[in-house]
Amino acid sequence: MSEIPDIKLPISPETARSLKLGQMLTVSGMLFTGRSRFHIRAIEDNILPPIDFEKINCFFHVGPVMKPVNDGWQVVSIEPTSSIRFERYSPDVIRKLKLRTLIGKTTMGHETAQALKDVGGVHLTKIGICGNQLSQQIKKVHTVHFLDELGKTEATWIMEVEKFGPFFVDIDAQGHNYFQQMNTEIAPKIAQACKDLDIPENFKYTQVNID
Repeated sequence: MSEIPDIKLPISPETARSLKLGQMLTVSGMLFTGRSRFHIRAIEDNILPPIDFEKINCFFHVGPVMKPVNDGWQVVSIEPTSSIRFERYSPDVIRKLKLRTLIGKTTMGHETAQALKDVGGVHLTKIGICGNQLSQQIKKVHTVHFLDELGKTEATWIMEVEKFGPFFVDIDAQGHNYFQQMNTEIAPKIAQACKDLDIPENFKYTQVNID
């Protein structure tokens, strides 16, 4: 197996456009964290943390488990959260902040892919790694914004990471989506498997009774 490349943050548009769909990589440099409240406040309320988004341009979808130590903070665990949860606001956030790197769990939708294509950015998704492992790759917690009003989970943390990951490119800077392409490729095989096994087309694997 070839060595996994380590990409320096912030990623330039040229570097982002050179990354291939499905490519494995790690990242090193500065990132910021956020979840639902970051997206809602950024778009609906025009409230943003005082960050230079040209220099800190990697948005990590996570609510970290943090522990106060001495006069700073220690990352206990930093498991990515599902990025698709933020699809409603993500395209506007990407364009507003000109974000070129998103990191999360699962993938995102067509509108986010289009926004990343417009600004020259990528979405990176987790593989078989856990939050405790990723926490060991945090070089330094620099600061936190909105801690008192939002709490540790929804606050915006500024962190420096080193060889963070690995992740893989599931949305590239050309707007292609790894999982959408995979689903398109396997759909005929699933249909054929159902036919071979005499599974009806309208078969439901589970049925939830909400009465």
